[in-house]
Amino acid sequence: MQTPAPGEPLLVLDRVRKRFGTVVALDGLSLAVAPGEVVGLLGHNGAGKTTTVRLLAGLLAPESGTVRVGGGDPVTDGPDVRARMGVLPAALVVDGRLSARQNLRFAADVFGVPREGLATRIDATLALFELADRADEKVSGFSSGMRQRLSLARVLLPDPEVLLLDEPTSALDPVAARQVRRALARLAQDRRRTIVLCTHDLAEAELLCDRVVVLEQGRVVADGRPVELAAAHGTGGVQVEVASADVDRAVALLAEVSEREVDRDGNGRIRTTGLPREAIPPLVGRLVAEGVTLYEVRRLDPSLEDVYLALHAGRIGARGPAVDGEAADQGMGEVGGGRVEDVGRTVRP
Repeated sequence: MQTPAPGEPLLVLDRVRKRFGTVVALDGLSLAVAPGEVVGLLGHNGAGKTTTVRLLAGLLAPESGTVRVGGGDPVTDGPDVRARMGVLPAALVVDGRLSARQNLRFAADVFGVPREGLATRIDATLALFELADRADEKVSGFSSGMRQRLSLARVLLPDPEVLLLDEPTSALDPVAARQVRRALARLAQDRRRTIVLCTHDLAEAELLCDRVVVLEQGRVVADGRPVELAAAHGTGGVQVEVASADVDRAVALLAEVSEREVDRDGNGRIRTTGLPREAIPPLVGRLVAEGVTLYEVRRLDPSLEDVYLALHAGRIGARGPAVDGEAADQGMGEVGGGRVEDVGRTVRP
């Protein structure tokens, strides 16, 4: 895999189409990722996220269009591309019969990690993921969060230049998910790797990603930094706190100017996320003029969640059969150090 010239992207998909039977998973998708960039792929099941990752990993070939990783074709230049790539599939990639240290030693053998300094490298990797004190315990006794962190450690051990992460926290409880996100944040901050993160978790994408790409039915419907997308697609909102006797009047007034539903919490607080910033002063003026006792007005800045919901409003339920991330994409194997495992096949350099 070549190092791109300054200003050139490391990962490129150009007008890529991919079908599973009669279902179009990617429909002319174009995407470029710069070296050191952390990009989040957002979208429902069937949007094209996992198919995109599998194309970059060389597990699938496009029907049309081009896919390039460091200038190489992941299919025809597979060994060179995969030698510098690490893929974390949705399924865990650790062996419960082995200890954490043994899992990493096995990964080192599979991926061809040099033996010189390997013990130190394994210790450092376990420490990075806060597993050093459990290094010699069998993984069968680990929590789900610990297993996922060990999966990340296993993928990271060969020091890949590119990391493709498919829903790394989707099956975890909130505490375990937070631990994994903390580990991912450290990886993202060092800028040594280019990371593509598939996720349903909007807060996760907002926390970890430099840029987010929202997919719908195999097409890009939004692409930009989270703060830019929020400014461009989210209208923000407002929360007001009023006297309990004035709640109904306040709700009616907000409903007149809001583009979305108005919510109340039973304690005098009312909020809506469909109100542009410039509408707030006249709204406050009307509330006061109508005799509403107003205790607080708080501006709600638009979030990535607002953007996502706005982009998909009216289109949920209109999507075709789910393919990406479901039946057609099950079995995405681990990639790294020149080896790919998929359903019923193994590709070696």
